[in-house]
Amino acid sequence: MVFVKLMDIRIKTLQDMYAKPRRPGREQDTHDLLEQFTALADELNDNLDDYGQHHRDVRKALPKLVEAAERWATAVKSPPDNDIYNVSRKIALESIRDLRDEASEMIAEQKTWFTAHPPAKQEPATADSAPR
Repeated sequence: MVFVKLMDIRIKTLQDMYAKPRRPGREQDTHDLLEQFTALADELNDNLDDYGQHHRDVRKALPKLVEAAERWATAVKSPPDNDIYNVSRKIALESIRDLRDEASEMIAEQKTWFTAHPPAKQEPATADSAPR
């Protein structure tokens, strides 16, 4: 969820840049934000691959990630076309799509895995069970 927060910050900054009066350098700033966003999205996607292979329980975070991906795609599409950042926008949208697809697949995979291999319940520590 830390990645989601970091990516949300980039998206909020992008939205703020286009909600306020235009300032010099906005297009280059948009390009840079999209590049940062894409790097974070790619890193998160790599982490999801790792979590899936090692059966890490991320079931609670995945639906939030899918929801966030929809929000991000809408925000990334919102600035008007500009040659300075159109390629970066296209790559960011591809990264969002990949993230959404990976998270959606993982939801089903994790449900199947954890149904077949339920996590062990942890018993509360008592004075008798504490290591000596």
